[in-house]
Amino acid sequence: MYKIIFIDIDGTLRNDRKEITEKTKEAIHKVVEKGIYVVICSGRPGKYVEEISKEALASSYVVGCNGGEIYDYKEKKTIYVNALENEEVITLWHMAEKYDVQLIMISNGKRIVRKQTDDETDIILEELIENFVIDNPVTQCVFSSMELESIQSIKEEINLKNLGIVNLSKCLINNELPKEKPFFLDVTCKGTSKGEAIKKLCEYLKIDLKDSIALGDSYNDLSMFDVVGHSVAMGNAPDDIKRIVDKVTDTNNEDGVAKFLEKLNKEVL
Repeated sequence: MYKIIFIDIDGTLRNDRKEITEKTKEAIHKVVEKGIYVVICSGRPGKYVEEISKEALASSYVVGCNGGEIYDYKEKKTIYVNALENEEVITLWHMAEKYDVQLIMISNGKRIVRKQTDDETDIILEELIENFVIDNPVTQCVFSSMELESIQSIKEEINLKNLGIVNLSKCLINNELPKEKPFFLDVTCKGTSKGEAIKKLCEYLKIDLKDSIALGDSYNDLSMFDVVGHSVAMGNAPDDIKRIVDKVTDTNNEDGVAKFLEKLNKEVL
């Protein structure tokens, strides 16, 4: 019997209006009531994932920063964190300056930014990056720009630095996909991934990986699909992802998560 289910947020749990439907919440709640963990697993900061998890009526464990952190908000306990080296953060900051693009650093659950954004909770870095990193561990850096060429150049430089690119605009992986702005690039420690975080959390909870399920829609979800016992892609996922998973459900705008969980609930759980 499956014991834990990992669910991505954007393009998976939420529809294109950034909503978690009541049908989805109800389906998750029924699974959790049966003693099955439902863990929200995202590239977003842990505190943000926590709020989404609470809204979705999921379990108290969350995976943030593309696997860079695992947190139990019920017990207020950090289970795992994998921060970048200070020198790596400094290098990435100066890279953003070189190409004049936005850089968002995830540190202590907050977003520290190079340029002002529309999010009032973002904090503009006012001190030297060399001073900031001394007391502020950074688990993920996100480059963002309206210029595709800038992000492509940064991607090439990061590959030379041997850092980990855990998520990026789909068109940077498959140039046949739409070029949706802004273009972005998520950078973490080498080896960080949602899949590695799943292995660590399952070990912590003493759950065999064969008893795990993952639902996602994008390329940063591939590492989840590689390690779980049952992989599920959304109907809105790229075709090359759909071809390698165990099952494809409906799209995020058609309650694909809810429909999969409802069927699973009747057949297996």
